[in-house]
Amino acid sequence: MPWYAWLILLVAIGSMVGGLMMLKQSAQKVPLTEEQLKRVHERNAEMDAKEAKDR
Repeated sequence: MPWYAWLILLVAIGSMVGGLMMLKQSAQKVPLTEEQLKRVHERNAEMDAKEAKDR
């Protein structure tokens, strides 16, 4: 493979990794109320039960 192909590959991989790192840094937690958190936990429990039943 010629050197410029390696360079293009390196730049492409670097831009993907850099983009993911920037996305991770800018991520913020979503503030949920106690009621919303309770509903999320209930839904997760329901989906886990459904998934266990389907196996």
